Amino acid sequence: MFVARLIDNAARFGDRPAIVHCQLTGAERTETAVSYAELDRDARAAAAWLRVRVRAGSRVLLAYPSGVEFLRAFLGCLYAGVLPVPVPLPERHRRNVSRSAAIVIDADVSMVFTDACNRDLVSQWLSDEGLVALAVIASDSLPRGDDAADSSPSAVDADTSAFLQYTSGSTSEPKGVLISHGNLAANLALGADLLDVGAGTTFCSWLPVYHDMGLIAMTLLPLYLGGTTVVCSPADFMKRPVSWLELIAAHRAQVAAAPNFGYELCARRVTDKQAAGLDLSCWQRACNGAEPIDPATLRRFADRFAGNGFRPEALVAGYGMAESTLFVAGSRPGKPPVVTAVDAAALERDELVPATGGPEIVGCGRTADMDLLIVDPHSAQVRPDGRVGEIWLRGPSVAQGYWRRAAETRDGFGGRTACGQEGFLRTGDLGVLRDGELYITGRLKDMMIVNGRNIYPQDVEREVRTLHPAVAELPSCVFSVPAPAERLVLVAEVRTRNVAPEALAELAAALRTGLTGRLGLGAVDVVLLRPGRIRKTTSGKIQRAAVRELFMSNQLDAVHEALGEQTRLRFRGTGQVVA
Repeated sequence: MFVARLIDNAARFGDRPAIVHCQLTGAERTETAVSYAELDRDARAAAAWLRVRVRAGSRVLLAYPSGVEFLRAFLGCLYAGVLPVPVPLPERHRRNVSRSAAIVIDADVSMVFTDACNRDLVSQWLSDEGLVALAVIASDSLPRGDDAADSSPSAVDADTSAFLQYTSGSTSEPKGVLISHGNLAANLALGADLLDVGAGTTFCSWLPVYHDMGLIAMTLLPLYLGGTTVVCSPADFMKRPVSWLELIAAHRAQVAAAPNFGYELCARRVTDKQAAGLDLSCWQRACNGAEPIDPATLRRFADRFAGNGFRPEALVAGYGMAESTLFVAGSRPGKPPVVTAVDAAALERDELVPATGGPEIVGCGRTADMDLLIVDPHSAQVRPDGRVGEIWLRGPSVAQGYWRRAAETRDGFGGRTACGQEGFLRTGDLGVLRDGELYITGRLKDMMIVNGRNIYPQDVEREVRTLHPAVAELPSCVFSVPAPAERLVLVAEVRTRNVAPEALAELAAALRTGLTGRLGLGAVDVVLLRPGRIRKTTSGKIQRAAVRELFMSNQLDAVHEALGEQTRLRFRGTGQVVA
């Protein structure tokens, strides 16, 4: 189990830094390092405090910034047999604050842990949400020291629940995934296998620790291996993307991960002056996952930093999800990810057929220690290589189910194929296997059928970025609506400062014309929003279902709409066309 492994690492590598937290002020940084021995001591102290106040199996909410204090609290919960429930600090978007409040209620937490700096903020948030009965504890104010050194961690086995990991909610409301100690240990071993990394590896991350990639891959995996994790805050990365690369270079980190947009941000915003002198030759595993991977982004990033020693073979394309703890598949380390040009028309018929000059998709490699099938989601027939279907998974990393959601657990974790194979997780993701390579083609709930064609929204969204400079670096969201025939709707963010209304109308027309000409999509309805208005999950995925609902209820606060007559009549109550 993970806790036993961490205790063993504390005995073997006591003085080795387990975590290094970097606080950035512009280009200046201060660092705080905590050793394995200190981390183990502090986790024991937190566990001793918890045991006399909450019962084993209770849930404790963790609302922290990235850093050392979160890790102390998380491990203290594991040592005490208490289930930690990580959430973001209540400091930004209202929808994220509401999401966290819903988690508090759904998880039925016994108390809330945060740090002294954020205790008042968290207390005020809970009061605003009517949750005043919960005690808010500043964990860095609790006693630490050697008096808890003999406090042994609670006894657990593979089936003992370890923590609640809430899904990002890309297609529905967040659900608590119940991760057992056995799930965690198996998935960390799978991650080490897929990445081919071992003891002493240094990781570097800006990813939030309340998200599965930031928690499992970038925080717990290095501790499992006896390595070091170097962390900074997501806000520091967003303000100054080069800071991530500087930390990788300074600490000679071998592993770092980000969603696709993180690599895109670095490729576009890091200046030549900032990149000068950066040595990225240490970076052996540049993991890309958590959202659709753009092959153009892989090339842009590799080309942009080739002069800094970055090698294309360091790129790793990965696939994972909260319901499988995290890791599922990854491209082969030491080789660039497989990028395949495909026949677009064949893909719309659920076939992957290579075709020179066609749209490109990135392979996510292979899995290990897991049964992975591609299954027709309607007939439950296992599909052969080259045919698209729903990805089904079975193995020790697959979670116990959804917290207090028996029906959804049966539906999601009880997949049974037509030939009688049982116990599969139905991921809701669409994919295809070819020559042992797994390709992700989309989400089952997101796929649109327009004029008899299967349309994947991420393919359209990727094309949108190439149509006009005004939308090249901003997100867009594509979905279909019944008007009454299915109509494709593009919602795109655009910077509107000093932009005249007629210019917005021209942009909408250009986007519509471009998509019609390049993808043959027919009529497309276009909605333009100010930056930051497209809803995303905590991991940066577009919440297409939520945006669709807002469009249909006319709550998007658009700066311009160019809708066809039927769409406007159906959803705006008038047949007048704005174009």
